[in-house]
Amino acid sequence: MFRLKGVKVKGILSVPELTIIRNTITCIVGESGSGKTSLLRLLNQLDSPDEGEIWFDQCPLSETDPIEWRRNVVMVPQAPIVFKGTVGDNLQIGLSFSDKPAASDERLMQALHLVCLEKGLAQDAENLSGGEKQRLSLARAVLMNPMALLLDEPTSALDEDTANKVFQRLTAFIRENGKTLVIITHSRSIADTYADLIIEIKDGMPQVDGRVYSERND
Repeated sequence: MFRLKGVKVKGILSVPELTIIRNTITCIVGESGSGKTSLLRLLNQLDSPDEGEIWFDQCPLSETDPIEWRRNVVMVPQAPIVFKGTVGDNLQIGLSFSDKPAASDERLMQALHLVCLEKGLAQDAENLSGGEKQRLSLARAVLMNPMALLLDEPTSALDEDTANKVFQRLTAFIRENGKTLVIITHSRSIADTYADLIIEIKDGMPQVDGRVYSERND
């Protein structure tokens, strides 16, 4: 799916070569400031490398339309983005931004259940806690039905039990629907439990500990 070759972001990242396979779950781990978020932003075309090239399949990202790209490869930042209005309004707005039809209330509730957010659609989104806002942002991204999700510490404001429940449901959804998931996580235990591929970034250099999904489940 993604292939990086000779990619450099001055003073932050140096990636001689890296491949992230389609329809897998990849976790990116590393110390604060190691370059994890920079790597995710490159995959989402929010930033461009100073050197090198990134491909999606056989197409260089530099030749794709960034706006159209971000409708199909959706990134959820660590700091949740919540708009004025209800929980339902916040879920629908992602579909509106990506020029997709509005979803039924049933589908909205399914998205909330997927991220363990048992809230009514009419509730004021701005009154949610930090962890609830994180899950609302995640549910909005899932509803957009992208081919890939890029998540930056999506459960950092959650307790360990809730974080694990969210990951259990989310990773099951990803596998059942043939999606690709790339996650930055501070939890090595979550990476060890759910990832097919673990990328550890040290001093701006990615080191890969990969495990093939089919082999893990034999």
